[in-house]
Amino acid sequence: MFFNRLHIRMRIVLVVVCILLVLIIFKVFYIQVFQYNKLSTLAESLWSRKLPITADRGEIRDRNGKVLATNITTTSLVVIPNQIKNKEEVATKLAEILNVDYEEIYRHISKKTSIERVHPEGRQLSYEVAEQINNLNYDGVYLVKESKRYYPYGNVLSHVLGYVGIDNQGLSGIELNYDEYLTGEDGAIKYFSDGKGNRLSLTEIYEEPQNGINVDLTIDIDLQLSIENELDNVVAKYNPDQALILAMNPKTGEILAMSSRPNFNPNSYQTASTEVINRNLPIWMTYEPGSTFKVITLAASLQEQTINLFKDNYYDSGSIAVENARIKCWKAGGHGAETFLQVVENSCNPGFVVMGQKLGAERLLNYIKNFGFGKKTGIDLNGEASGILFSLEQMGPVELATTSFGQGISVTPIQQVRAVSAAINGGILHTPYIVSKMTEPETNSVIKLFNPDEGVRVISEDTSKMVRYALESVVANGSGKNAYIENYRIGGKTGTAQKVKDGAYMVGNYILSFMGFMPADDPEIVVYVAIDNPKGVTQYGGVVSAPIAKNVFKTAIELYGYAKTNEGMPREYTWLDKKYKMLPDVVGMNLKDAKTTLKDFQVITSGSGDKVIYQSPEGNYYAEEGSKISLLLSN
Repeated sequence: MFFNRLHIRMRIVLVVVCILLVLIIFKVFYIQVFQYNKLSTLAESLWSRKLPITADRGEIRDRNGKVLATNITTTSLVVIPNQIKNKEEVATKLAEILNVDYEEIYRHISKKTSIERVHPEGRQLSYEVAEQINNLNYDGVYLVKESKRYYPYGNVLSHVLGYVGIDNQGLSGIELNYDEYLTGEDGAIKYFSDGKGNRLSLTEIYEEPQNGINVDLTIDIDLQLSIENELDNVVAKYNPDQALILAMNPKTGEILAMSSRPNFNPNSYQTASTEVINRNLPIWMTYEPGSTFKVITLAASLQEQTINLFKDNYYDSGSIAVENARIKCWKAGGHGAETFLQVVENSCNPGFVVMGQKLGAERLLNYIKNFGFGKKTGIDLNGEASGILFSLEQMGPVELATTSFGQGISVTPIQQVRAVSAAINGGILHTPYIVSKMTEPETNSVIKLFNPDEGVRVISEDTSKMVRYALESVVANGSGKNAYIENYRIGGKTGTAQKVKDGAYMVGNYILSFMGFMPADDPEIVVYVAIDNPKGVTQYGGVVSAPIAKNVFKTAIELYGYAKTNEGMPREYTWLDKKYKMLPDVVGMNLKDAKTTLKDFQVITSGSGDKVIYQSPEGNYYAEEGSKISLLLSN
């Protein structure tokens, strides 16, 4: 009986042991097969170390592939505290080379960590400093490759491009908005060490960094350099509080150039004030627009057919009474009897007040909102402002009157450029944008393409055509004459906006602006110039800002090959005491007839003979009366 019970127990024990053995075998099998990778990774983490290699950020390029932001290779200092034997000596030498406190370096090399980056003193070292550290040949002291952002054009386009921090992270502009694409994936050199941190004689593993994606902009750097030069001249000549120039394709919303003053160098952004580096004026600045805003009142009036530019008349006595306020014209005594086309040409405030009154508050405000004012445009840059409008309830007779000529409301430059573009491009409001595509860094294949949006119609094509006509007349015959270029069709509107401080208008302190476009019959570029409080000059937008826009247009003519035309308006006119006439074509005439035909010009001849075979400038285009005309003669 006893032995039977003993046998049963032995069998139970044997079964249990067998079951445990099977479980152990299964567990070992599970660990070896199913958990191998996990355990191997955990084990490797105990004796493997990585020296970091930073990836290059993607390049930023202009519309023609010219590099605006790239990378240069620098070195940085990292230490492995366990490998450093004489910490006092190493700390002393490194502190001396890096020109920092001994205690700061000693703190880094004494940390209880596997690897320590010396930050920020040991980041992005110069070649000379890196060479001195390398010559020390200390165990546990390593120099690793690091990528540093570099902007080859310096201050150019600084607010648009933005800048990056010490860890290659985008902090403003394109660098911030597209940081997730521009940022690459860091690599490393993997090596192996024992539990005490001593390096083992095992093969190192190189993990290649993956560079970031390239970003191409709609910016044309050649046009950009032109506006940068103009702004530098403005600062030197007028010492303004601020200044900006913005150029856009009105048909698409592509930003062609954008800059402002003051600006900064993103290669050394630490030396600039926070206010300067974080304020991209063309999208951030809000102010009363002044007369450039009249384009919107004009467009709304033409669309609603409340005025006829040619048939309707207005008598400008020099002011107009609205409730208890009297709104004056810039010209003392007024312009007298005018058509509404002349009201636009003369930028007559009382005349625009009448336009606003004919529209009424509700209709005018609806058009203002439809043209995109009072909200962000949606441009792909950080820091955009919204501006401020009157509500319908706030818009009494005086507010309606002042809004009609751009006073009492707050807008941004990009809002104005967008709205005027819609007024002259056929009536379509587009969202402005500045990135055209993103490409893979190695193959340059397109990853993402940005196209213009379909836009929203705000006025009809016929109305837009009339707006273009009126604004071309402003440049040919009105306040925008200083933007005129012979034989090219340019339209535009001047602006002289009084600034507000502490709720009151400042005396003698204006923002002088000009909004222009070309070709006037089929616009391909809009240029906006705004100069804040220029010193030592007559305070009119037509005097200060229009000539600057003219220079930008001249650059655009060279860059984009806009053709001459003799179809501009008017065909003969006087401007600033200069009379322009259509220059006859005398090629093929004999010299006597040619001189008779060119009686209003100064003729200079070269060559021998009596027949004109070439003339300069060529005929059938406008030329200043009395100017020199060169004729080449032959038999």
